Amino acid sequence: MQRPGPHISTSIMNRMSIFENTTRAQSLTEIDTAGTMMSMSSSPPATPTGVQTDAEGLILPKKLINPCMENIDRKELHRELKFNARIGKSVLNQKTELQRAYEKQKERHAAAAAEQHSPEAELVGGIPGLKGELGRVIMERAQKHEAAAQRQDAEDAEDRQYVNPEYLNVRAKLRTAHAPN
Repeated sequence: MQRPGPHISTSIMNRMSIFENTTRAQSLTEIDTAGTMMSMSSSPPATPTGVQTDAEGLILPKKLINPCMENIDRKELHRELKFNARIGKSVLNQKTELQRAYEKQKERHAAAAAEQHSPEAELVGGIPGLKGELGRVIMERAQKHEAAAQRQDAEDAEDRQYVNPEYLNVRAKLRTAHAPN
C-alpha cells in the first residue's frame, strides 16, 4: 500500500498503520498454522462437500444434470402418462385404422337399432314408416291443409249465421210455384 500524502491528518495515519499491522499479523499466523497442519497430516486436503474422491484422492467424475429431464412440466406429463397407461386409458389415440372403423360401424349400428325401436320413428304424424326429412315435409303440408279446411268451415258457419231462415222459406215457396210441372 502506498503511503498517503502529507495533507492527511496524523490521527488517520495512526489508524491506518494499526490496521495494516493487524492484517499482516493475521495473515502471518494463518500461514504458520497452515504450514504446521500440513506437516502434521499426510492425507490430502479436505475436499468440498458433495465431491467424491477415490483412494488416491482423485475427484471422481459425476453425471451431468440434463435440464430437460429435470424439467418439472416434463416430469408431471410423464407421471400422468404412466398413470393413464396403468389404468388403460389411451390419451394419445393410438388406435389402428381398423379399430377406429370398427368402432364407427358399431356406433352406427347402435344408433340405427335405437332409432328403429323408438316409438317416434314408427309413427311420424300418425303415418307409420315415415322418417326424416320426407316425414317432416308431409307433416307441414298436412297441417297447412287442415288449417285451410278449418278456416273454410269457420267462414261457412259465419255465412249461415247471417242468412235469415224466413228468406230461405219464401225463396223455397217461389221455386215450387214457378217450377214447371
